[in-house]
Amino acid sequence: MKSVYCTLLLFLILYITVLNAHLQSVELDEPTKAFEYDRIDEVKRECSSILPPDFDHKPYGNKLYRRPEKLSFVNGDWWQDLDKAPLIPYDDTLNGFSDQSSPSNLISFWITDVDKTHRSNNSVSINGVLQLSIMTEQLFYSETFGRYPIFNIYPGKSELRMSFQGIVTYTEENNGEIVMCLLGNAVLPSRDPDPNNPWGWVKIPGYINQPPHIYDDRILLVIHYPDKFTVKKRGIHGSLKSLNPKSSQKYFDQIHISASLISRSANYEFSSQKLVSKANFANKDLGSFKGAKFCGILKRLSNSDPLTVVLNWRCNGTEEFCNKLGPFDSDASIKATNGSFKGVALHLQDIRCEKPSLDQQAKHGGLVKVAMVIRMGPPSDALYYTTRQRTGLKKMTLSAEGVWDPSIGQLCMIGCRGIVNEEGDGCDSRICLYIPLLFSIKQRSIILGSISSVEESNMSYFPVAVKKRVSHSELLPNQYYEYSKTHLARSVLVKHERFSFGIVIKKWFLTFPKVKHAESLDSFQDGLSRLAIDLRLQHPVVSSSETEVLFEILSLGQMFGKNWSLQKDSIIGEDTHLNVSAQLSLTGAQYGNFSDLSLEGLYHPLVGKMYLVGCRDVRVYSNLEDGFDCRIEVVVSYPPTTNRWFVNPTASVSIASQRNQHDPLFFRSIKLQTVLLMFQQQHADISSSSRGVEGTLQLQVLTPLIGICCILSQLFYMKQNLDSVHYVSLLMVSVQALGYGFPLVTGLVESNQSSSTYTMNHMIHVIDYWVKIPVLISLLLTLRLYQKVWRSRIRLLSHHVPFELPILLITFFIHVFGFGWFLIVYKRQSWLVGLDEYIGLIQDLFLLPQVIGNLIWQINCKPLRISYFVGLTVIRLLPHVYGYRSSAIVYPSSQIVQQGDIGIPAIAIFLAIVVYVQQKWSYEKLNRTFTLGKFRLLPRGSMAYECLLPVETEAEVNSGCDGMMKTLQRRRGGSRMKHNHWQRLEFEHNHSRAL
Repeated sequence: MKSVYCTLLLFLILYITVLNAHLQSVELDEPTKAFEYDRIDEVKRECSSILPPDFDHKPYGNKLYRRPEKLSFVNGDWWQDLDKAPLIPYDDTLNGFSDQSSPSNLISFWITDVDKTHRSNNSVSINGVLQLSIMTEQLFYSETFGRYPIFNIYPGKSELRMSFQGIVTYTEENNGEIVMCLLGNAVLPSRDPDPNNPWGWVKIPGYINQPPHIYDDRILLVIHYPDKFTVKKRGIHGSLKSLNPKSSQKYFDQIHISASLISRSANYEFSSQKLVSKANFANKDLGSFKGAKFCGILKRLSNSDPLTVVLNWRCNGTEEFCNKLGPFDSDASIKATNGSFKGVALHLQDIRCEKPSLDQQAKHGGLVKVAMVIRMGPPSDALYYTTRQRTGLKKMTLSAEGVWDPSIGQLCMIGCRGIVNEEGDGCDSRICLYIPLLFSIKQRSIILGSISSVEESNMSYFPVAVKKRVSHSELLPNQYYEYSKTHLARSVLVKHERFSFGIVIKKWFLTFPKVKHAESLDSFQDGLSRLAIDLRLQHPVVSSSETEVLFEILSLGQMFGKNWSLQKDSIIGEDTHLNVSAQLSLTGAQYGNFSDLSLEGLYHPLVGKMYLVGCRDVRVYSNLEDGFDCRIEVVVSYPPTTNRWFVNPTASVSIASQRNQHDPLFFRSIKLQTVLLMFQQQHADISSSSRGVEGTLQLQVLTPLIGICCILSQLFYMKQNLDSVHYVSLLMVSVQALGYGFPLVTGLVESNQSSSTYTMNHMIHVIDYWVKIPVLISLLLTLRLYQKVWRSRIRLLSHHVPFELPILLITFFIHVFGFGWFLIVYKRQSWLVGLDEYIGLIQDLFLLPQVIGNLIWQINCKPLRISYFVGLTVIRLLPHVYGYRSSAIVYPSSQIVQQGDIGIPAIAIFLAIVVYVQQKWSYEKLNRTFTLGKFRLLPRGSMAYECLLPVETEAEVNSGCDGMMKTLQRRRGGSRMKHNHWQRLEFEHNHSRAL
């Protein structure tokens, strides 16, 4: 034992030594660098044509000194006027496959230091880091700068980082600008001599380890910042160029920069009313939200999901005219949608509002000035992450400014593309947005709007309609829902609820989610809110791990979101049908047509079913007059809140078309079943009620206690039957010991922390500690069982000791085959995850080594007590039964049974029956039973493992290690006479058996 402790201590000392050495090497490799300003004179010489001639004389330095730290920007756009000298290579082979998405050219700049000791009246010296990247969306992320200068290239991502020092100054040109001129150092990728193939080395394997590069310190960076940002000057622009001659290998073509400051440090100035007045109001009541709090609501709504673009399905012009995405320059991914614009998103960034003063309120009626950046995201940006983080103003952006009129509830803005001149050329788009109050099965948008041309008589594109899908948590006061399909849903209810004994049994014996009887409006309102939460579904589908059902409740009865229209007589009975509106989404490529399904119908709490009529937007596929296919019926079935042992606690969703099979809009019925789900009350039962505690105690406390009784029974049995102890399989006992040992190390209560199906509270943790006590006792008793078997075997002559190696090999190959079958059948993506689940099955089949050993050893005795192996088999099957009918406690070995598989319990029961038969019948009887004519299933009988009495008595064995050593010494150095005596006894015994 001391040697083990010494080994662990030495290992710990070695680990700490290696770690300290590594940290010291890191510190030596990357020391803290002092910022230098040794190139300022060179900067003044190279930037003489860019910096104003009097930048050292005008007293602007103090104001400028407070600005540079706020001039950093990230994820802007850069592009290059390619001639023959590109700057950065790109490898489009991502993970062995060609990357199909368009890579993004991103540029970021950070100011790392400001010279506090040397500053003039109108300039400040700075240090900075510039990072240029070409990357695909899968590898897009926003990060701060690290070690520099450096060049890295990987499949799907290229990154070039440069260090700069230079001057920041102010100029009155262009109505006031802040100009930054810097010189940089870089490690540039080396180009091949062939101008038609400058990056040939990218195709050579191993280029990632050491890409060819050259050092260059002749790089000029110029950035212009508007002193005041306006709708016409919303962005930052600049250039990056090489000061080397074109004949040099270090030369590269000029790079252009476009970005914007999203932070509040950017000083924005609203434009004149003359420019904004081009976006005139519609001057009609749209039934929309009115009030001065629009800006706060718009910011909150735009922080979640973006707006989406609606198909131009009413356009009857040319294909080029109808397929154009408003004033934006469409890339290849948007053109590939063929005018449907499916997946195209619209992001509202940097929303700024200016409330009018008291004088302006009296003059303009309380109009609120609003400014923002509108950015289009391509369909490939599925998670909307890439576009939301970008700041460039090239191609896919509009700088918008306008006013919100609270009297009519409409925001109208003028939109400017990129950088425009003072006359406003390029500010020719009109953007209107409003928040509707009325919702229906065909109107499920929390924001509606359009982007159109200011000159309606000379439109270059068809007006673009935009919307934002409503969510339950985003609904506002005064918004309401208008039902129009409840009569159709009632016919669906009558169709599915024809008289049957199953429905009668459900109504009599099962209880489903419902609003309990309420005596006041407050209690009824609370019950209706709880019911809406219970009816919501966000669960994976059993048949496919890639498919998930998202079923969100919008309105239930008189409740719409958080809004209520309750009167004193609004309280209804527990079993009354409730009006319901909802939204259904199915993830997965095969369910693309059902990714956005609007539903309306009835919920019947007596049977736990929802009968709905669905509408889907089919304007992409059909020219219906209203653009919706509403001939769809949906039935959602919920499990009961009680008697979960008798009914599978899963929800099912059925979607069927009511159209004729020859109709182009017809589709085959879809039936899906979710994984196990729980309701709020069942969560509370597990956390605090006696039923949850009882279920936990039954499986986690009573089960180990029963196991202790089974093991004690086997120990007493072995004490009375010494001649069969050595025929107990040590491999079987080892599997049992591991089954008790793992929970003590990893924790007995297995819970999926990412799942919302159940929670683990303080009481469960307390029970877990109490559970470990009987588990520890079971482990110790199992080890005692192992010790008794091992000691019994060492008292036998060597050629009579049961051999375990064949059992180990056979068991190993059986489980290797079983594990492969498990991965194939249950389609586990990771073999490590499958192995974690399969370990529980190995413990369930603990009798497999004993069955194999009984056949190899050809036993004619009873090594195991019936109460031992039958009792432990029943214990291992209890979690399967409980896990199949209840999701309160999940065991690894019961996860497969939860999917409907009963194969493992059946095999475990079969093994117990085989052990019973092997011990009940003699080997000769088994051999005769399984012999068909000349075909013999079992090998002939052998005398190799004949049952013999052990040499020492149990009392002598229990005398301890000294007794064992004396026994071994007597065997090794015993007299010749004693050896002959044992040989004679063995011969007489075998002779008597032969007679």
